[in-house]
Amino acid sequence: YDLSEKLFELFLDEDWQYSCAYFDPPGIGLEEAQVAKKRHIAAKLNPQPNQRVLEIGSGWGGMAMYLAESTPGLDVTGITLSEEQLKISRERAQKRGLADRVRFELQDYRYLTGKKFDRIVSVGMFEHVGIGNYGNFFKKVHELLDDNGVMLLHSIARPKPSFATNAFIEKYIFPQGYIPSIAETLVPLEKAGLLTRDVEVLPLHYAYTLRHWRERFVARRQEA
Repeated sequence: YDLSEKLFELFLDEDWQYSCAYFDPPGIGLEEAQVAKKRHIAAKLNPQPNQRVLEIGSGWGGMAMYLAESTPGLDVTGITLSEEQLKISRERAQKRGLADRVRFELQDYRYLTGKKFDRIVSVGMFEHVGIGNYGNFFKKVHELLDDNGVMLLHSIARPKPSFATNAFIEKYIFPQGYIPSIAETLVPLEKAGLLTRDVEVLPLHYAYTLRHWRERFVARRQEA
């Protein structure tokens, strides 16, 4: 994620969403599907004016800024481990006049303390956590989340537990990470004192997303 922005702008949508798009209604393009994804997430979070929101793994800032622009007075904090993403996120928030309500920090979620949030969202980051760390992840969420708060976790999932990661994915995509089954997340989530309110599976939407990314990348292969 610390690679040059010139690489990612070759194939991502204009908001640089690097996670599964939501092709609803079917047949829409990548740009529309990424907006649909953000809209769908925001609807589930249902943030209220003047609430505090935390995004764990804020990427290039698109989700955080979408939430801030769609809900009046929302105070949003996005955290990332990528200096390149941090730089671009801050620049984008400044250009869109959101710097007073959307802040981005170079911060490991494990060491975030002293604040409570009404909403927590994490999109496409959980795959990097690693199966041995799920308990600590959800305990930290419980610690940071207000008693009446809502957390939405958007992740790739596998059909059943495997305890191993495909060698290509392990080397090139999610080093030291793991793609979980839904069941593997529920036990540590419950042990952390969180309650499951809603589970939704989006079959094939990532396949459609990858197809769009590949077509866009191949079309500009020489530039890459």
